[in-house]
Formats: sequence, structure tokens, C-alpha cells
Amino acid sequence: MPRRVLTGRVTSDKMDKTVTVLVDRRVMHPLYKKFIRRSKKYAAHDEENLCKTGDTVRIEECRPISKRKTWLVIERNGQPLGVAPAQG
Repeated sequence: MPRRVLTGRVTSDKMDKTVTVLVDRRVMHPLYKKFIRRSKKYAAHDEENLCKTGDTVRIEECRPISKRKTWLVIERNGQPLGVAPAQG
């Protein structure tokens, strides 16, 4: 089964190796058929402490790292993390 990947904005980087990511989604109201914004915060693992507040990141579901942390930062501002640059 594929792992879920979400895109959001970093709202806090005050913890060590952890960032808080705010993920927005749009859902349709069941009766009025109007789109409503829903948001949720996720704690994501950032091994090198590279992410700063305001960055746009992609997070991927992973095994539980701690009580609240089950997500891993895989991309920051469109640049993959933890991958060596390609040799030409």
C-alpha cells in the first residue's frame, strides 16, 4: 500500500529535528455544496533541521518515530531532502 504524501507550510521549527506542518484541504459542504477550507497540523521529522517557518514542504507517512510524530519531510521548497545531488 502506498504511503500518503501531503503538502503544507511549516508553522513551527522550534523543536529539535521536528517541524510542525499545517496542511490545508478543501472539502465540499454536504448540503450547501460550497467548498470549505479545513486544516490540520502534523508533526514531521526533519533530520538535519533544514526547514524554517514559512517553507512549503512535502511530508510522507512513515513508521512511528515518537508519540505524535509519524511523518517524514521529503521535500523542501521543491528540493528533495536527504538525496545527494546527481553527478552529471
